[in-house]
This record gives sequence, structure tokens and C-alpha cells, in this order.
Amino acid sequence: MRVTAIIPAYNEENRIENVIIPALETEVLSNIIVIDDGSEDLTSEVASKFNIELIKLPKNVGKADAIKQGIQHCGNTSDIIVFLDGDLMGLTSHHLHQLISPVLQNEFDMTIGVFKSGRHTTDLAQMIAPNLSGQRAMKSYIAHEILDLEVSGYGIEVAISKLIKKKNLRTAHVFWENVSHVTKEEKVGISKGSIWRMKMYKDIVKHWLH
Repeated sequence: MRVTAIIPAYNEENRIENVIIPALETEVLSNIIVIDDGSEDLTSEVASKFNIELIKLPKNVGKADAIKQGIQHCGNTSDIIVFLDGDLMGLTSHHLHQLISPVLQNEFDMTIGVFKSGRHTTDLAQMIAPNLSGQRAMKSYIAHEILDLEVSGYGIEVAISKLIKKKNLRTAHVFWENVSHVTKEEKVGISKGSIWRMKMYKDIVKHWLH
């Protein structure tokens, strides 16, 4: 079966290789697509050093639309599609096998990667709302249904959660030991990071209430 990883990234020049390298080391992954969502740094230049597909968007369109671009690019060539954030820390090929194998073996339609024993702040956030995790493996037909969802920005995880409920999909949480990600405040500073975080929460609440 063909398994494709889609990695949306915005200004992740210092972190993107920490996701690309373990993905390349994961034998079950047939293809890796990095979507540079209009980055203003060297994200594309770093990603292009590796044997992956790179889609460079001319402007920042937000996580949901970047992911949709990746799904469209896959077409009907993949059986399973994996979503990975571009700022993960501590990711290994073992974690990816944990995420993909249950779907590959048809035990579940979708798996959701949940951080555990990584960093307190991100562990707590995912313990409270594990279904908002951006790390997923799913059958291709489910990913293509995302293309029809009216969703923008960080509301993508909420939209997928609603799709799970609507379609009564078989899902499972996969707990990832020692994996985390860089917070927005760490990326751009407390002031700008807080504004960015509030936008994320706004997207989430908007689509949760929709």
C-alpha cells in the first residue's frame, strides 16, 4: 500500500528537518510532501535538501488550506495519508510506525498521535483535548472528504473530529512518548505568539460552534 505524509510548514527553517528525517527513515512511507505555506524564512531551502516533494505556496493561506493543497497533490495515488506538524520535537520512525500500522493493518480508519512524557505544557494541552492533535494517519478516502469541508486555519482538527463522528469512523489514540512541539511563544516571542495563539483558538471555537 502507498502511504504519503503531508507536512504543512510556516517559518519552520530551524525545525522542519526534525520531522523530515524520521519520516525518511520510516520504510512504510512511500512519499513525503512538505507544503511551505508562504514562509518568510528558509523553510523551502532546508526542505529541498532532502528527497521529498516540496510545494511552495506564494502566500500564507493557513493550515487547513495548506493541507488541502497536499491532499489535492496526492490525487488518487495514496492508500493512506499521514498529517504531521512541521515543528515536532523528539519524533522518530518508531512513533510513525505506531501511528501508521493500525491503519495499514485495517484495525482502524484513523489514528491520532497524542503527546506523552514530552513537555508539560504540550502534554497537558493534548490530555485535555487529544482530538485537536495535528498528527494523524487515515485512509485516503477520508482525507479526500476533507477537501469538501468548509474550514480555515487551525479549525481543521475540529472539522476532522466532526467528520469522525458523522461517519462513525474507527479511530484510536496513539500515545507518543517524548514527543512535543515548539510553542508559538517560543517561535516568535510572547507578544506576537500570544496573538497567534488567540487566532488559533478563534479558529477552533468558530468551527466548533459552526
